Amino acid sequence: MSDVLAGLEPRSLWGHFSEMTGVPRPSKHEERVVAWARSVAEKHGFEVRTDEIGNLVVVVPATPGRESAPVIILQGHLDMVCEKNNDVEHDFMNDPIRPRIDGDWVYATGTTLGADNGIGVAAGLAAATDPDVVHGPLELLFTLDEETGLTGAQRLDGSLLQGRTMLNLDSEEDGVIFAGCAGGADTHLMLTPKTNAAPSGTTAHAVEVGGLRGGHSGLNIHENRGNAIKILVRLLDRLAASGVAYDLATLGGGSAHNAIPREARAVIHLPDGGDAKLDKVLGPFKEDIRAELKGIDEGIEIRVTPADGGSDVMVAADRDRLIALLMALPHGVLGMSQELPGLVETSNNLATVGADNGRIKIIVSSRSSIGPIQEGLLASIRAVGNLAGSEVQTHDGYPGWKPNMASPVLGVVREVYGELWDREPEVTAIHAGLECGLLGEKVPGLDMVSFGPQIEGAHSPEERIQISSVARFWEALKKTLDRLSS
Repeated sequence: MSDVLAGLEPRSLWGHFSEMTGVPRPSKHEERVVAWARSVAEKHGFEVRTDEIGNLVVVVPATPGRESAPVIILQGHLDMVCEKNNDVEHDFMNDPIRPRIDGDWVYATGTTLGADNGIGVAAGLAAATDPDVVHGPLELLFTLDEETGLTGAQRLDGSLLQGRTMLNLDSEEDGVIFAGCAGGADTHLMLTPKTNAAPSGTTAHAVEVGGLRGGHSGLNIHENRGNAIKILVRLLDRLAASGVAYDLATLGGGSAHNAIPREARAVIHLPDGGDAKLDKVLGPFKEDIRAELKGIDEGIEIRVTPADGGSDVMVAADRDRLIALLMALPHGVLGMSQELPGLVETSNNLATVGADNGRIKIIVSSRSSIGPIQEGLLASIRAVGNLAGSEVQTHDGYPGWKPNMASPVLGVVREVYGELWDREPEVTAIHAGLECGLLGEKVPGLDMVSFGPQIEGAHSPEERIQISSVARFWEALKKTLDRLSS
């Protein structure tokens, strides 16, 4: 448990979250956090159910006098996105997260914090174990591998659950209620470039883009944050357009399909005397990019440094196909909702590029709340990949969650929020992949709503959670559980 978080209110919630910061839980490696959650449940005498993939359901008896109330599901995911700054030494498989407090916010130290969705898991456990919380029968549903494909929700055994009303605790805006979400799918594109030995008389240089904010490819895509891969490829394209001869040895960037790339790096070979030509292009390019990102991503750094010159380089035609493909793949907001003002309807994230067993592998993540539009976007990405001669694989996606404004549980949460915030609450959908769409398929007739505290910078080392909003979120959860069981 982190001493840094000791004393924060509500203590029951922060206590569980503090313990989670000491338990490594990368996606697909949740064994230790599963064991931790099971130990908390068993310590309090709760029944634990599990399915084949390892999702947990903790069965919590009702507060005395509320036994006849309907079963309520509290849901969150156990894994976290593991991102760190380049200058930070951290092993996510073994090292604890190091939280720190700055004013009204909790951050980690140079890494993601894991408030997404550790705070939701902690809230569920706190609701089950805090004697001040009045509730009917509860089922705490803790899923696995949400961040890398919603695998836990996709493979959930729905028969584990008796409840038909669910509070998803995995949204990130204080005072906002979510009643829908986007669907999404990933596309993998593979090129196998031919290579030759680097020409004699050339010098290797590392071209690096960094210092960007990155962030969640759903929640932050509308903010026009810089994409390091796109910026790097634009620089290489401008070099060619300016007559700067170069050979490309390697190109890589990004770290996760659902994170906007913060860093990218290429190793190029320049002929003798090419340094001056590169510098002539680089200066104006930096000015252009800084102007584009003014007020958005002002920490951007573009640097060129000497590199190891021993690598092979791609033949020119394959280099040009790779650069053209990365230039052509879309990134950013592609459409806005006409029904919910301000909601991104469709977007695309050029997420990662890098070497993969002699190939260059590109991952693109697409989202839309409209199924046919999503299908059209995926088809256009396949077409671009085919034109570039790449192998294209569209991976199984996940469905969206269509808002039901007549939802009974939405009506209760809306009433609670109106009382606590003293205003009519905002009810909207989220341009991110909540598990609700999949869970609704696994548990027919499930009535759902999602809410949470203020979390910013999710999926990046800038992730932070607002302390005061956690207290408001907790009060809303307590009051909702009381009202649903009365």
